Amino acid sequence: MKSEINCLKGRIEYDDSPLRNIGHNPYYHSICGGQDDPLIVNGREMINLATNNYLGLSNDARIKEAYIEAIRKYGVSMCATPVAGGYTELFEKTQSKLSGFIGVESVLLYPSCYQANNGIFSAVARKEDLILFDRFAHSSLIQGIRTVGCKALPFSHNDTVSLEHILKTHTGYPKVFVVTESVFSTEGSIAPFKEIYNLCVKYGAVPVVDDSHGIGVIGKQGRGILSHSGIEDYDGIYTTSMGKAMANNCGVIGGCKELISYLSYFSSHLVYSTALPPSVIAGIAKTVEIVESEFNERKNRISFYSGRIKNSLTGYGFRISNGEAPITSIIGGDTEHTLEISKQLYDSGVLSTPFVYPSVRKNEGKVRLIAGANLKEESIERAVKIFGNIRVN
Repeated sequence: MKSEINCLKGRIEYDDSPLRNIGHNPYYHSICGGQDDPLIVNGREMINLATNNYLGLSNDARIKEAYIEAIRKYGVSMCATPVAGGYTELFEKTQSKLSGFIGVESVLLYPSCYQANNGIFSAVARKEDLILFDRFAHSSLIQGIRTVGCKALPFSHNDTVSLEHILKTHTGYPKVFVVTESVFSTEGSIAPFKEIYNLCVKYGAVPVVDDSHGIGVIGKQGRGILSHSGIEDYDGIYTTSMGKAMANNCGVIGGCKELISYLSYFSSHLVYSTALPPSVIAGIAKTVEIVESEFNERKNRISFYSGRIKNSLTGYGFRISNGEAPITSIIGGDTEHTLEISKQLYDSGVLSTPFVYPSVRKNEGKVRLIAGANLKEESIERAVKIFGNIRVN
């Protein structure tokens, strides 16, 4: 018999009327197979413009074989935290390979980048410090900042003038952290990180950059924001995800050896989490090798696809974001209109990602489109034709 008492009444209620009004839920689709073209979604063939599979590597046979070989040798789980017995030789080798690829002294691998971003601030910041963050920074960074309980101030998006004004007028803190992303995922803009980094050096602040949508997308051989910005001997904190262009799972924190040594014992998000499966570690190592050798060819393909999508949407009268990265976002405005655009695309065979409040600010909804390098050119042309049949207003 169902209890009539709900101990969380008033805490777990939400308004799903926008989804009911349009008769479509664009979230938690049932994906029936690998990230191929076409993608099978809820039993239908779809053009996948929704996922972050930029380089088209998530179903690569070479990476899958690396996973299988690691499973044969190590099994499916270490059943322990890295500290307590889950740290295989693969960890050390892959961390060394990744640090060289990214351009930092050393790295740590976390179960996810959300955990890495959540955990970094509680480990290194104090209540008496100041944290400045780009107002478009990812939720995982904001949530991590809030755990510290220190003063935190936003600066205008990608605005170094705004940032410098705050740095000039807020002095006397033991440590000041400046937090940004490299590529902002809902619009495709790239942070002016060289200028931000130089301001941090000038004012003695600690730069923190999340490169989740930058690694495998920008920089020489896909090395990410530090390469893209021409920064060597980086003195700051770097985080990224291996679950987007790098087509695996896990989060990364990079920096000087002293930082990584400290976090390996004092970052609770790492110390108390079960270690990554060895198969994932092996897959990351293989992916880095592939990206180093094949990046330019794959990058050219996704740049062409992105340009084709942007030009066609503009020609059809859509308002789109003007980011430099291979991300195209249709500006939808209010929640229902944004979801309606996504529904029309879905009904026509294109899978997209709608961002609505609270993921973005109210009335700033966007429908994001990312075309991976594994897509066929005919799929892109079919999508372009579909765009012409979508109601703009």
